[in-house]
Amino acid sequence: MSVSPENLGDLSRRTLLQRAAAAGLLAAPAMGLLSACAGSEPEKSDTGGAAKSKDNPFGVKDGSAVKVVIFNGGLGDQWAKEDKVIFSAKHPNVTVNMSSTQKIKTEEQPKMSTQPSDLVMNSGADMMDRSTLINEGAIEPLDDLLTAPAWDGEGTVADSLLPGTVGDGTQNGKFYVVNVAYTVWGNWYNAALFKKEGWQPPTTWDEFFALAPKIKAKGMAPFVHDAVHGYYPRWGLMASIWKTAGKQVVVDIDNLKENAWKADGVLKALEPWEKLVKDKLLLPGKLDHTQSQQAWLDGKAAFIQVGTWLKNEMAATIPPGFELTLSDYWHNADDKAPKDVFAASGEGFVVPSKAPNKEAAKEFLRAILSKAGSAKFAELTKSLASTKGSGDNVQDTALSSANSLMKNGGTELISVKFQDFYADLDKESQNLSEELMAGRLTAQQFVDKMQAAADKVAKDSSIKKQTRTA
Repeated sequence: MSVSPENLGDLSRRTLLQRAAAAGLLAAPAMGLLSACAGSEPEKSDTGGAAKSKDNPFGVKDGSAVKVVIFNGGLGDQWAKEDKVIFSAKHPNVTVNMSSTQKIKTEEQPKMSTQPSDLVMNSGADMMDRSTLINEGAIEPLDDLLTAPAWDGEGTVADSLLPGTVGDGTQNGKFYVVNVAYTVWGNWYNAALFKKEGWQPPTTWDEFFALAPKIKAKGMAPFVHDAVHGYYPRWGLMASIWKTAGKQVVVDIDNLKENAWKADGVLKALEPWEKLVKDKLLLPGKLDHTQSQQAWLDGKAAFIQVGTWLKNEMAATIPPGFELTLSDYWHNADDKAPKDVFAASGEGFVVPSKAPNKEAAKEFLRAILSKAGSAKFAELTKSLASTKGSGDNVQDTALSSANSLMKNGGTELISVKFQDFYADLDKESQNLSEELMAGRLTAQQFVDKMQAAADKVAKDSSIKKQTRTA
């Protein structure tokens, strides 16, 4: 990837980035929601668009133009070009001006208070802060998109989405962010190597620590990770906390509940990560995302923890016969939620409140979320889309292992929200995650410092507080 999830509530790796303050945004009142009843009679758009219908629920006007900005990161942008074809087949008289960049905040934020693009994929290391966009009224609520008819299927757009997608894009009771990717996280290994060596992929920490000496005997490090970007190790740490301590503890952490970081199970969840570092089971070196992934592909390490964008991002350098296979994060024998899987929607699109053609922007989102669009997304990126069934017809071992992990998972999907709620807490959690994985903090020190950081945010009356209920 180019440095960049997610979600957030985006949780894709790109939405779990260090949030920078979205300085310079001017408060702008949100526009009223457009009617999107599938069975209603055509009506004139209040904003000067065309007549509305089931096939044109937002009243997109012929002769208009829509400007779409795509984040060109680990997933590339070819999938978006396919969506342009799908959109143009239904709206041949609407001009789609599509561009790709990795500098979302740099290029798009200065336009937000004047004349922004119509549809922006807010992702990557240079992304705009979601909470600031929402709190300052800079992006449009998209609840009417959810109730609009699905592009090429029965029911509404909301009906077509995978679990968690709507919640991931909702804040303050309104739906703002349309996440188009569905990421599954875990520990990747080369199934061909494991078959050759007769190694059984571990499911528990005890099994991993028992296997580690055999891996080291082959001249490999048991584990490698991105040691540059703190949101990478944080995925594994937070997944472990959920699995060991249970969902409610993570909900309490997100809600800044007093002493939530010191709840039963949190320290126990982090101690295996501390042991992994202390036992020197990590590949040495301060490697970033692509460097660590390439080291793994080069056989320098047996496991790496990242999401399902991995194969697409490293497609050019995957060795012949290398079988990328995703397994779940390891758990302890008596964990409260050992089978719950870390999966969520990510790669979020937003519609600026001052966009000149919000109707076409929402219609383009319908095209992206269509069956045809999501199938192309899965085919081209080897990652799931947030639309149901996107990967059903894709023959790929990496994607198949992710699908299998989802099907065999627990009753809940692991989700973490605090990094989307509070930029300063997000930054501190990244820094402390790096310190723990570098061996400069113990698990106990990590817990203490995270609690102190959470307390600071909780006591700051100038910070608007967020609450999750599920």
